[in-house]
Amino acid sequence: MIGYARVSTSGQTVSMQREQLRAAGCTAIFGETASGASGHRVELARALAALGEGDVLVVTRLDRLARSTRDLLEIVAAIEARGARLRSLAEAWADTATPAGRLMLTVLGGLAEFERSLIRERTAEGRARAMKAGRRFGRPPLLTPPQREEAVRLAGEERSHAEIGRILRVSRSTVSRFLQRHRAGL
Repeated sequence: MIGYARVSTSGQTVSMQREQLRAAGCTAIFGETASGASGHRVELARALAALGEGDVLVVTRLDRLARSTRDLLEIVAAIEARGARLRSLAEAWADTATPAGRLMLTVLGGLAEFERSLIRERTAEGRARAMKAGRRFGRPPLLTPPQREEAVRLAGEERSHAEIGRILRVSRSTVSRFLQRHRAGL
């Protein structure tokens, strides 16, 4: 049995996961600090490469192995291609040695993906409502309303964007972006 432990931030440690994996009987344990969203996890690649026919990759929880259903299914496919199987200590149903375990893994992974998509939709709807209500996102504008008026007036006098920027104490590119948006009516 080969163990894989992962934490997301440098403020966390894999020591608790290592203890659980040792207690489960893992002879080799690969651990790393990496975001689950990162496609390049060196220690996971090493753990997968170490798998042989009949081996078991053990994780404490599935979220330590994969961040999305697709990621999980790709990792499971890589494990099975090596003739090995996956087992999660926290999710007893996640044992790819059985057809029922593979089914449960796929179904529950699909439900998790569905839940994430609902959260994304709700977030997008909330953003749209906030924007419709006049809420502004992003950095605050660099030009104050009086500076905007002055920039338009100076541009009308055929002053260069660099000169307007010096007068208003902002960069030429800030003036250029503002005047471009102003001319477009934004």
